[in-house]
Amino acid sequence: MEPRRASARPLVTLAIAAALASPAHALDLVDVWRAAATHDADFAAARAAHAAGIARRTQAGTLWRPGLTLEAGAGLATNDTAARGAQFSAPGFGQTAGVAFDTSINNGTSSRIVLALRQPLLSREREVQQRQLELAAEIAEVQWQDAQQALMRRAAERYFDTVLADEQLRVLERQQAAVDRARTEAQDRFRIGDRPVTDIHEASARAAGLTAQRLAAQTELALKRAALADLSGLAVEAARMPLPRPARSSATPSGPLESWLDEAARGNPGLRLAELQVRSAEQDARKTSAALSPTVDVVAQIGRERLSGNGDFGHASNTASNRAIGVQMSVPLYTGGLRSARQTEALALIDKAGAELESMRRQAALQTRGAWLELSVGLGRSEALEAALTASRARLDATRVGLRAGDRTTLDLLNAENDAAAAELALMQARAHLLLDELRLAALAGRLDEARLQHVNAALQPLP
Repeated sequence: MEPRRASARPLVTLAIAAALASPAHALDLVDVWRAAATHDADFAAARAAHAAGIARRTQAGTLWRPGLTLEAGAGLATNDTAARGAQFSAPGFGQTAGVAFDTSINNGTSSRIVLALRQPLLSREREVQQRQLELAAEIAEVQWQDAQQALMRRAAERYFDTVLADEQLRVLERQQAAVDRARTEAQDRFRIGDRPVTDIHEASARAAGLTAQRLAAQTELALKRAALADLSGLAVEAARMPLPRPARSSATPSGPLESWLDEAARGNPGLRLAELQVRSAEQDARKTSAALSPTVDVVAQIGRERLSGNGDFGHASNTASNRAIGVQMSVPLYTGGLRSARQTEALALIDKAGAELESMRRQAALQTRGAWLELSVGLGRSEALEAALTASRARLDATRVGLRAGDRTTLDLLNAENDAAAAELALMQARAHLLLDELRLAALAGRLDEARLQHVNAALQPLP
């Protein structure tokens, strides 16, 4: 199944590219996430690391299977033997004592072949290694989940960064157009003596300041679009991206703080990784926890060795064949203090991993509490900013009427324009932060997935 997914990935990328080929294509949060999942280099590295980690589970299953090895060799060898005081007996020859046997092969041809099978029965080291490989596979799963959540958060952050930068530029352009109209009106009314020259200077100064802000906003938008394009591989220059909806349409935390803290204690990826590190350190300590750690294997072997060539007494050859099967035990009696030193190191590493786990537990709880509180007050903050924007726009309309009636000055109008623009940007930022806080809280609890991303995507204004 995995090769099929791998081969389908380029098709997904081509489909996204084809869908975005129009000059002003629509692009939402889920589009960015799916494109980033196929384009981002860091995520590709995380996917490969996950595949490598899963392979460790297969490795763990092979540790107790029999191993079969074949050894073969050939070369040149010299062999000399001399036996004295031997006793010889054979049918028809009787028995003779004090016999000498001499053999000699100089630079003869040597060959050796051995087929050996070893089946482990008992080994503390293999037990620990198996468990550590299984833990490594679990760690890879948690790291893969964390990488997915991290990419979703990065995609959302860069998406909203781009949306807010685009909205800031749009508001500044609209504000500058209003200031330009106010300056033109001040110039016209100055000519007829209805406005002082200070109105022209104030409008010109405000227009120049807005020009500088607009140029800075254009640069920021270009950088945000480049960052989003680097992450997703999409063409975002002409993309139409939905804005966050009013605050009452946004999500709020479901459930009390205590339930989210419990979720984080069970599902936080960083906390789960720390717990697995403690278990891995404990397995290391098991290797040297016993004074004697014997290994027991079933060993079977078939071998043949042959040496032939010319020697001091003419042509000669030696051939030896062997077959054996049995149980072999190995017990380390003394290692020069290495075992005890490793045990001391392993126990210290357990303490270190335990302290890091406790630190991570406190950090996860604090971050979860902060995200929950941010999300809880975010709705009220957004609603307050909506009210502030409504009031700012009403003040702007009243100031325009007052300027025409002579009750307000051009400076009053410029200040009202600036306050209304600031209120609009503050509201848009609050809405985006509210949605990002929802993703952050879900990630801290280990519950951020595409379904959650779809839920946040539904809180965006539909495009026309």
